Formats: sequence, structure tokens, C-alpha cells
Amino acid sequence: MQEKDTNTETLILEAAKKVFVLKGFDGARMQEIADEAGINKALLHYYFRKKEKLFEAVFNEAFSKFVPKIWKIQRSDQTVFEKIEEAAEQYINLFKENPHLPIFVLHELSRDSEYVVNLLKINGVMPPLIVSQIQKEIDEGKIEDIPPLQILVNLLSMCIFPFAARPIILGILLNNDVQAFDAFIEQRKKEIPRFIIKAISKK
Repeated sequence: MQEKDTNTETLILEAAKKVFVLKGFDGARMQEIADEAGINKALLHYYFRKKEKLFEAVFNEAFSKFVPKIWKIQRSDQTVFEKIEEAAEQYINLFKENPHLPIFVLHELSRDSEYVVNLLKINGVMPPLIVSQIQKEIDEGKIEDIPPLQILVNLLSMCIFPFAARPIILGILLNNDVQAFDAFIEQRKKEIPRFIIKAISKK
């Protein structure tokens, strides 16, 4: 039996990302993915028998390196402020390396929200451990009494939006200057936690 080649699998996953972003799950065809990868359809089916398996592989590949970093932050003995700083950097790094993800996820949420939500749960996108720490610091009077979930959703949405709205930011606000967009994204790593920390700090 032929052994599966890691390079071929990587090639397929990269091709699938492009086709899924352009066509969405329903619109994507295995033949299109095979053509994008430069292989025949039979070989594609040897690696991924169904489109669903390929879809899951794209998700898992994107999050496989990211999730351990987030769990490490969650389990550390850092303060809430330090964790917000680290989490913002890790989320932005994830989207920089996988700029297709925000639009991809938003598109698929409108198609089959339960399926996508379950994939995100499995991949541990937003572990709940920090919620109790935030609540503890609220109870101790160290930070403002803002619901922990609101803080976490603010953090995540502020990281995601620039990537989901990249065409608007790049085309209208930055005159299609890609380097300026990259610099803007790098600034977000500091500006997002600074904004959130200032909002929840006791005056």
C-alpha cells in the first residue's frame, strides 16, 4: 500500500484553504482542490476520502500549534493583565499565519453554525480557565466589575476584525499599502491589550 507523503498532504491542505475561502464549503469541489494542488482527484481521495474530512483537517492544521500556547497562558501564574497581553499576541499571530480563517469561519457559521462551533470547541479556541481568574480579581477589587465573558469576547473580536475587514482597511484606509497593513497589525498586539487593560483597571 502506498505511504502517505507529508509534503503532498501539506500541498493539499494549502490548496483546500484557497478553494474553501473562495467558494465556501458547499461551493468547493474536490476536483477544484485537486487542480489547485496540481494532483489528480484519485490521489486527493487517497489522502482525504470526503470533503468534510478535508475541511476538518484545515481547521485542525491551523489550530494545532496555537491551542497549546493558549492553554499554557491559561495555566500560567501570570496576572489577568499579563494573560490579556499574551493572548492578544497569540491570536494575532494565528490570524497572520492563517489570514483565511476569520472570513472562512464567518462564512461557514452562516452555513452550518453547529458544525463550526463544535470544531472550535474541539480545538479549544477560548478555554474557560481564565474566566474564574478574572472573576476572582473582580471580587478582590483589583479590576472593574465587568462580566468576564464580555472581556474575553472584546479581546477576541478586536483581534479578528482587522483580518475579516482587511479589504476595507487596506483598500480604503491604507491606499492598498500592504506594508502599512502589516505594521498596523503589529501595532494591534500592543494596542488591543492596552485598550482592554485601561478599560478594566480600577481608576
